[in-house]
Amino acid sequence: MSDQASKLREMAAEEQGASKMENARVLAVTSGKGGVGKTTMSVNLALEMAKRGNRVVVFDADFGLANVEVMLGIRPTYNLLDLIHNNMQMSEIITEGPGGIGFISGGSGVSELATLDNASIKLLISELVKLDKMYDIVIIDTGAGITDSVMEFVMMSPEVLLVVTPEPTSITDSYSLLKVLRRRDSFDASAKSISVVANRTETAAEGQEIFEKINTVATKFLGTSLSYLGQVPQDRNASMAVIEQKPIVLAYPQSAAAKGISDLVGKLLNEPVTEKKKNGLARVFIDFFKAKNRIG
Repeated sequence: MSDQASKLREMAAEEQGASKMENARVLAVTSGKGGVGKTTMSVNLALEMAKRGNRVVVFDADFGLANVEVMLGIRPTYNLLDLIHNNMQMSEIITEGPGGIGFISGGSGVSELATLDNASIKLLISELVKLDKMYDIVIIDTGAGITDSVMEFVMMSPEVLLVVTPEPTSITDSYSLLKVLRRRDSFDASAKSISVVANRTETAAEGQEIFEKINTVATKFLGTSLSYLGQVPQDRNASMAVIEQKPIVLAYPQSAAAKGISDLVGKLLNEPVTEKKKNGLARVFIDFFKAKNRIG
């Protein structure tokens, strides 16, 4: 297995080129519980980033659910498993979304990925390398909660955006997610950037307060320091956009929530982008397969 891992890493390095900084930047958007606006956040961040000239693709890793599809009002013809089992190429399974963003459906589940044979793993990685060349930014929309499929992608992604609302259950479930993450043997706090996004806040001060609560606990008990990306205010236009199956940055671009999204993107795009953050989605999956003992 170690030989297989070495070959995959060499292949990724060769095909991605000499500079890792040419790879896609990978951000995983996650939450401790459902219903906090995680998928809405993923899609709107992608659209706002694309509006600013970035090539962006959303990878829907919320296996078994089709939240991104519902939000965008589109149904993809193919998914990631078609690439593996039906001899399709990466470019063929990407669905074009609004605003020029790409969308990839993860398919039926992470459990099937964990049982792939070596040939299928190599094929998948080689196609993900192509994806890293096609896009500047990959946003992984994880499932909600602390299931294995969620935690795998949170663990492997160099940047994590943790979406939290003022609800006490959202805050406590965020603690739980961080606790599970910290207990993983391979967790390296120094190699991961975790930022809190406060969603549906009544005031800017409320968003800051949410962050302080989570960060205090994370620092004291988990040895993990978080950063605060910002807040998106409660906005009735957001509910209207969901009903209309249109992302709020397109449906109501002048709304308070759309302004909040714009501010978040401004911070993300203006912060220093390290080599680790530009490691690409192929590397995320290589680490995933290593964690599953599929490669050494």
